[in-house]
Amino acid sequence: MGGSIAKFAAQGHDVLLLDVTNGEPTPHGTVEKREREAEAAAKILSPDPGRFPEGRPVRRVQLGLPNRYVEHDVESRHKVAGVIRAHQAEILFVPFPEDAHPDHRAVTRICEDARFDAKLSKVDMPHPEPHPWVLPEIGPPIYPKWLFYYYCTHLRWLPDPNFLIDISGFLEQKMASIRAYETQFVIPEKNRRVMEWLEAGAKYLGSRIGTDAAEPFFTKEPLGLTGLGGLA
Repeated sequence: MGGSIAKFAAQGHDVLLLDVTNGEPTPHGTVEKREREAEAAAKILSPDPGRFPEGRPVRRVQLGLPNRYVEHDVESRHKVAGVIRAHQAEILFVPFPEDAHPDHRAVTRICEDARFDAKLSKVDMPHPEPHPWVLPEIGPPIYPKWLFYYYCTHLRWLPDPNFLIDISGFLEQKMASIRAYETQFVIPEKNRRVMEWLEAGAKYLGSRIGTDAAEPFFTKEPLGLTGLGGLA
């Protein structure tokens, strides 16, 4: 959903990326390389002040759960709930729940429950260290109004979204942010095709709503429209 992230940030929304794990080990990466790649991607998705003077930089936090061993448990839920409170998140975007990757499925369950946990008024939540400069303090209990699912499944699953976000003008930022993860999508030859799929998919989905590009999302809760002005 890189195009949507770039668009939201350009519109002035306060966007926080939560990396639940550091993504390692992988064949070509290291913890240090992945950290640099993630920072580079966040910078690419941040708006150019000259082009978007009202924009806000995209920030990120590393939660530090063990890659390939993420478990849906109370401790993990409360760690995410701490981030939600510190950021005072009003909208959550989480991985689509149907997935072959155990970490993805676990993260989705963790975030769904953390959304509820974050509103508990008599339960203290941990501060998301080691990022005090990003999220300086835990805020009051909050229940994010919306939880949306983006598609990053490892299954041969065709997206079946119930809404699309127009990312016209932000597709190149999306693709550049993915290329920033060189150890995952540039160096491994077999993964380079992923870039082609993603770009083609964004353009195809855009054609379904009459725009240059779009990204698909799913929600279990009905979206409310205040009028017809926002329809593509």
